[in-house]
Amino acid sequence: MRNTARYTSLAAAGLLALTSLTACANDAASSTAAGSKGDGKGEQVKIMVGGLDKVIYLPAMLSQRLGYFDAEGLDVEMLSEPAGVQAETALVAGQVQGTVGFYDHTLDLQTKGKSVESVVQFSHAPGEVEIVSTKAAGDVTSPKDFKGKKLGVTSLGSSTDFLTKYLAVKNGVNVSEFTPVAVGAGPTFIAALQKGAIDGGMTTDPTVATVLSKKAGKILVDMRTPEGSQKALGGPYPSSSLYMQTDWVNAHKATVQKLVNAFVKTLKWMSTHSASEIAAKMPADYSQGDKALYTEAIKSTLPMFTDDGVMPENGPETVEKVLKAFNPNIKNADVDLGKTYTTEFVEAAK
Repeated sequence: MRNTARYTSLAAAGLLALTSLTACANDAASSTAAGSKGDGKGEQVKIMVGGLDKVIYLPAMLSQRLGYFDAEGLDVEMLSEPAGVQAETALVAGQVQGTVGFYDHTLDLQTKGKSVESVVQFSHAPGEVEIVSTKAAGDVTSPKDFKGKKLGVTSLGSSTDFLTKYLAVKNGVNVSEFTPVAVGAGPTFIAALQKGAIDGGMTTDPTVATVLSKKAGKILVDMRTPEGSQKALGGPYPSSSLYMQTDWVNAHKATVQKLVNAFVKTLKWMSTHSASEIAAKMPADYSQGDKALYTEAIKSTLPMFTDDGVMPENGPETVEKVLKAFNPNIKNADVDLGKTYTTEFVEAAK
């Protein structure tokens, strides 16, 4: 989604450099993590992830690390983009067969004439947190105070952008009354917060855990649990998922089933193992030198995940309500929610 809200450029050269470094680091993670490029055996599939090291997308790499793709006879190459909207673009361009990203992109794409559907749903909550900088904490005590503020999002048109706009509108602030700033995640988000380039912003773990440990910010809205999603958004909010172009799904059902089988096994495994056990399976560099902090980040985010890959009841309706609140394209469109996801493959996996 491209919105006309004002956009503040990050003028500091150091901050821009950090953005580039983060993108490179994400790409490096996709190519250097054990097994992430596949072993050359089995049926080849490319999946773009909107940030491989983000805890909200943890099932992608974990499936690889647990050997579940190999067990299904798949050679899965996972690539990484720092923001979900860029991962979406790669899918639509045909560069990859699947995207691990937020389900809400399927609705947005339908209004643009693209048929894309979620084939397995990782979560029933966004896993996102609205952080306010320590410096601005006295002035921003709720989304009602967003007016006139600079708020960080991973990129314009991303799901963090969507949710930030909804929180504003829901609390009486027009989308034209605050400034979204694209700051990515990880080091670039934290630097923007510390330098005052943003007053607050929406991000996920492990960035949240790092911000809190550095005392660079405080939690304003926590949507890492179903309860947090209900309070902030009025219902379950299916977010992280594997979504694919519908035509490709229909032409490769056997392959899609194998992918879904692997992901459902992973979600079940996650539901019966501790955060420390999960952290131990992930690439060592994901902890950025602090295993305890990374484990805590996983623990805080675990409640967002489903244990069976099934779309939560009333989830699509909540997403549509959120998007219609600020997106004129969706507000005036007749979205066919039944075409934005399918339960065919998760039902067979069970």
